[in-house]
Amino acid sequence: MYIVSLTYKVSLDEVDIHIKKHIAYLKTQYAAGNFIASGRKDPRTGGIILSKIENLDELRAVLQKDPFYQLQIADYEITEFIPSMVGTGFENLQSNL
Repeated sequence: MYIVSLTYKVSLDEVDIHIKKHIAYLKTQYAAGNFIASGRKDPRTGGIILSKIENLDELRAVLQKDPFYQLQIADYEITEFIPSMVGTGFENLQSNL
């Protein structure tokens, strides 16, 4: 699993101009089974995406399709995360490693 942390590089006014395209991209990735959760940071300095894509190169290729990436709206930090313990109802996130 990967945690993708987006940090905006532009004003929120500029982010909001492109947010609908970004949301459409997210919906496409959910439909493809690539993302399992996403949302805004608080304060609103960027966002977080959780991805179950297993290959880092594949994840990077998927992220490059994001309008925020293409328009250089945000920086992307990728952290690999191996959940060894999970709460009730989240067993599908637990790693078998």
